[in-house]
Order: sequence, then structure tokens, then C-alpha cells
Amino acid sequence: MIYIDCLESITEDDLEGFFVGWRFKPSPKTHLELLRNSNEIILAMDEETRKIVGFITALTDKTLFAYISLLEVLPEYQGKGVGTELVRKMLKRLRTFYAIDLLCDGGLQAFYAKLGMQPVQGMLVRNFDELKRKGVAEV
Repeated sequence: MIYIDCLESITEDDLEGFFVGWRFKPSPKTHLELLRNSNEIILAMDEETRKIVGFITALTDKTLFAYISLLEVLPEYQGKGVGTELVRKMLKRLRTFYAIDLLCDGGLQAFYAKLGMQPVQGMLVRNFDELKRKGVAEV
């Protein structure tokens, strides 16, 4: 596996197959846009096929706080350590921040706990109607 943080040669076609099981599914165009707009990204590329098989993104205030917003690995690459390595690399990159936050479903907490993260309570809003209105995702 090769891990890169450059989008120079990445196209929408390279981002097919992600967001499996999501209530809304960002289009490849939206996916590329969110990667471009993230403060930090790391992509996992299969060394043999040169296919993007996973990614992680983070947003920061560039001072104290960082938020890991997305971690996705294609289904056929899950369980092979790709997600674990993406998180390790991102946590290392963000290590100088006071706080590194992440929201996840309860079933994923054990995965992140193994990487040194702690569960906390949080609040959120999911605005599915706005996504649909903008046409950035299938709802």
C-alpha cells in the first residue's frame, strides 16, 4: 500500500465505490471537492493497481483543534489494516494539536479506542434536506 497526500493526479473516476451503506452518498464530484477543501488528507493507493482504496480527512483551526471528519476504505480492502494505518498516519500528523476530535457510530468506537482515542458524548445535526437540495449527494 502507498499512502499519499497529494490530489494532483486524482480524478472523480478514482473515487468510485466509497460511502457504502451511507444514508446519503456523496457523488465522486462532491467527494473530490471535499478532499480538496480538507486541511489534511491521506489517501491509500493499492501499489499494484494504482487504485485509491481508502482515505482520511481532517479539518483544523490551525492552532489548537483538529477534527477527523472522514475515514473510508473500500469494502474489499477492509480488514487488511488500511484504515488503521490511515488513522495512525493522521494522528501522527495532527499530534501537535491540543485536541483531536472524531465522531463515529457506537459500533466503531472499539476500532478507534485501539488507536488511543477515548469515547466521549457529543451532539450533532444531520441536514439531509440541504444535501438533497444542493444535489451533492444521493439521499
